[in-house]
Amino acid sequence: MPRHSAAVYRRRRLVLLVALILSVAVIGVSAWLLIARPWAGAASEAGPTPSAPSEEDSPSPSPSADGSASPSPSPSPSPESSTEQTPAIVACKAKDVEVTAVTDAETYPAGVLPQLSISLTNRSQTDCTIDVGSTTQAFTVSSGEDVWWRSTDCQENPSSMIATLAAGATVVSKVPVTWDRTRSSVETCAQENRPRAPGGGASYHVGVEIGGFTAVATKQIFLY
Repeated sequence: MPRHSAAVYRRRRLVLLVALILSVAVIGVSAWLLIARPWAGAASEAGPTPSAPSEEDSPSPSPSADGSASPSPSPSPSPESSTEQTPAIVACKAKDVEVTAVTDAETYPAGVLPQLSISLTNRSQTDCTIDVGSTTQAFTVSSGEDVWWRSTDCQENPSSMIATLAAGATVVSKVPVTWDRTRSSVETCAQENRPRAPGGGASYHVGVEIGGFTAVATKQIFLY
């Protein structure tokens, strides 16, 4: 076999070297693709998969199998419509409300102070509202035609409170008003030595009004 020149051998070695470099590069790229898997996170990077549209998002009813449109669900009534359907509770009327004076006793020994309360009864068949605040309350204690005491003479910080009186219900005020067994007037509120009501079995009558309604009868008490 004839011997080739040195140039031929150099060209052959160069071709083998290039082929070897290309093989190494292909193997390296394949290994990187297998390890890195750059497509694996594509779904999470693109954001969450959109969910199916809800009934509220659907612009129109979807057609059924026979081609007709399926009815959309009926919307629930709004709070406004429910409120409109509920009749408003009206204010109580004098013919429907019975007001009664209540005392914690009928006879009071010397030194015992009468505790006065109010009873309200709704005689109608419907609920009604009434202002039961101290602004509308007034007790009177009388002896014959002589009014000895009024709860409004020295009242402090009166307030209003609207309450609902249920049909057929009777309620009694929880916090009684105390009569100190003296004669009251707006001029003597700061005086400690106001005239004291006679005892010894003297009779007095307690009257009351509330919310513009006055008790028809008074409640009799006796002081000793």
